[in-house]
Amino acid sequence: MNKVWAVAKRYQFFLITLAMLGILTIFKPGIGLESIKISGFQMFQMLLIIPPVFILLGLLDVWVPRETMVRYMGEGSGVLGILLAFMIGSFAAGPLYGAFPVAAVFMKKGIKFSNLMIFIGAWATTKIPMLMFEMRYMGMTFTLTRLFLNIFGILVMAWLLNKMMPKNETESLYLRAK
Repeated sequence: MNKVWAVAKRYQFFLITLAMLGILTIFKPGIGLESIKISGFQMFQMLLIIPPVFILLGLLDVWVPRETMVRYMGEGSGVLGILLAFMIGSFAAGPLYGAFPVAAVFMKKGIKFSNLMIFIGAWATTKIPMLMFEMRYMGMTFTLTRLFLNIFGILVMAWLLNKMMPKNETESLYLRAK
């Protein structure tokens, strides 16, 4: 019985959402069925993206030694670490939720916290395919202006987070990643 409660507590948000979806479907079948359809589609999309991400993470974990990651993206990496974080994030494919498992492996490998924030920011806003699409439909001026502002914003936010985050919290995050 304790195991059941432990599982229920761990997945309480999912179970509450599922119950609410069931209630919605009973009282408003049209909206409920549409919600189920959309949720199913989103789940299918995640299942297409997450397995390749985890395979690549496994390869990264095995093929790239920790020392290499620390040298190029760790505490003493300087501008090179920042550039690599931007490049890896910008060349990434897939939605933002794919960045978080990668970030966990990066933490395990010992990359600098600010480089980790830059990587996540770059994944979210400076992806190359998105820039190409944007350039075509929004124009070069808009795209380059947004890109410059995003890069500046990412650098400022990474620096601020690095300065404002208590050292013990950062260390706790890195320990949980291991």
